Amino acid sequence: MVVLDGTVVNLALARIQVELDLSDSLRSWVVTTYALAFGGLLLLGGRLGDVFGRRRVFLTGVGMFTAASLLCGLSTSPWMLLVARIIQGTGAAVASPTAMALIVVTFAPGKPRNQAFSVFAMMTGLGSVLGLVFGGALTQVSWRWIFLINVPIGIAIVAAGAKVLAKTPAFERVSLDVTGAVLATGASTLLVFGMAEGGTGFTPLIGASLVLGLVVLGWFFHGQKTAKNPVLPLTMFASRARRAVFVCLLAAGALLMAMTVQVALFVQEVLGYTPLEAGLAFIPFAFALGAGSWVAGLLAEKLRPKWIIAAGGLVLAAGFIHGAGLDSTAGYWPDLLGSILVIGFGVGLTLIPLTLSVVAGVEPGSVGPLTATSLVCQTLGGPLGLAAVTAVAQWRSKDLLHRAGMSLDGLDRTDLSAAARDALGAGYTGSLLVCAGLAGLIVVVSLLLVSFTVTDIAEGKKAEQASAQADVFAGREPATTGGTPQDSVADGTQNSGPDN
Repeated sequence: MVVLDGTVVNLALARIQVELDLSDSLRSWVVTTYALAFGGLLLLGGRLGDVFGRRRVFLTGVGMFTAASLLCGLSTSPWMLLVARIIQGTGAAVASPTAMALIVVTFAPGKPRNQAFSVFAMMTGLGSVLGLVFGGALTQVSWRWIFLINVPIGIAIVAAGAKVLAKTPAFERVSLDVTGAVLATGASTLLVFGMAEGGTGFTPLIGASLVLGLVVLGWFFHGQKTAKNPVLPLTMFASRARRAVFVCLLAAGALLMAMTVQVALFVQEVLGYTPLEAGLAFIPFAFALGAGSWVAGLLAEKLRPKWIIAAGGLVLAAGFIHGAGLDSTAGYWPDLLGSILVIGFGVGLTLIPLTLSVVAGVEPGSVGPLTATSLVCQTLGGPLGLAAVTAVAQWRSKDLLHRAGMSLDGLDRTDLSAAARDALGAGYTGSLLVCAGLAGLIVVVSLLLVSFTVTDIAEGKKAEQASAQADVFAGREPATTGGTPQDSVADGTQNSGPDN
C-alpha cells in the first residue's frame, strides 16, 4: 500500500495540477510535503516503537496514513491536499520503522521468519513496479483513486493487525528529541520553499526563507550536541569519508526525485502520454537498475567503492545530458528509452557502493544509527533536488513563453499550443542538467573523499550481519540500509518507505 502510493503520485501530478489549478511550484509541494514529513520524522518514529510498544505505534501510523489518504482523495483545494499529505507522511514515518520489527517478534526464527521477510521484500518490490501500471490506470479514471484505494487496504491492515499482532511491550523509557525532529523538518521546509519559489523571481520572502532555513539548520545541529537522546547523533559524522558518503546520498536522493517527477510531467504534458502509458514507459528503468546493482555487487568485491561510485556518477551524468536534449518531437525508442536505461543502470551502479560504504569498517553497534541516517539523507535530499529543478524548469519555460507572448501562470494545460508544449518541454528537459550537475558532484566527492577499501566494505558486511542477528535475538528491528535501490527508485525518493 505504502510503496504503491509513493510510485503513483508522480504519475498523477499533471492531472492534479489541472483539476486543483496548481501553479508549477505549488504542484511540486504535493510530493515535497510528504517527503519532508516522512524524512524529518523518520528517526523519531523509530524511537516511538521502543517507548510506546511497536504494535500500538504501527497500527497508529497505518491509521494516520489511511485517514490522510481519504482526505487526499476528497480534497477540493490545494491546501486541503497539502495538509493531508503532511499527515500521510507523518503516519508513514510512524509506521514504517516498526514494520520489520513486528515480523521479528511475530514469526518464529528459522523458516517462518525467513519466509515472512521474503514476502515483505517481494511486496515492496512488486509495489514499486505494479504501482507504475495500476497507478497509471487509476489516474486515467481519476487521480483521486490513487489515494482512495489505500482506504480499504488500510482498514483491513488495522483490523487484521489488531487481531493477529501480539502486543509488544515498551523496551525502554527514553526522552524523545521532538525538538530536534521539528527543527530538522522546519529547516528543510524553509530551504525547499526558498529554492522552489526562486523560479518565479527573487523576492524578500524567498531571501528570508533561505536565510531563516540556514539559521534553523544551525540551531538544529547545535541542539544535537547537547540533546540527551539526539535524533541525529553527530558522532556518526566524525569520519571525513563517511561524511562524503552522506553528501553523495543526499545528492542521489535529490537527482532521483527530481528526475522521476520531471520526466513524468514531460511525457504527459509534452509528448502526450496518458498516465498509463507514462507508467509503462518507466518499467524498463527497474530492470536497468537491477542490472546496475548486480554489476556493482560484483565489482564491490574487487574495487574500492570510490571507483564504482564515480563510474556510476559518470553514467548518470551521461543519461541526464542525453535527456536534456529531448524535445516535443522525441520518440520512445531510442530517445526516451535510451535515457531511462542509462540512468537506471547508473542508479544501481551508484547506490550499491554508497549503501555499502555507509557501514564500512564499523562495529555492529553503529550499524543501525548509520543506516537510518543514510535513509534520512536520501529522503530529505529528494525535496531539495525537486525544488532546484522546479525552479530551473519554471525559469526556462517562463522565459520561452514570454518570448512567444504567453504567460506560464495563465497557461491552459488542457489545450497546449505547439509553442507552449515546446516551452514546457525545454523547461522539463533542461532542468535535467541540474541532475547531471548533481551526478558530477557525486563523482568529484567520491574520488576525492571516499577512501574506504575493499576490506572496509567486507568488515561492514560482517557488522551488518552481526547487528541483524543481535537485533533478532533481542526482538528489535533489524538494521537495514533502507531497502534496495529498486524499491526507492520507482517512487523517486530513495526508500522513503511509504511514499514519494
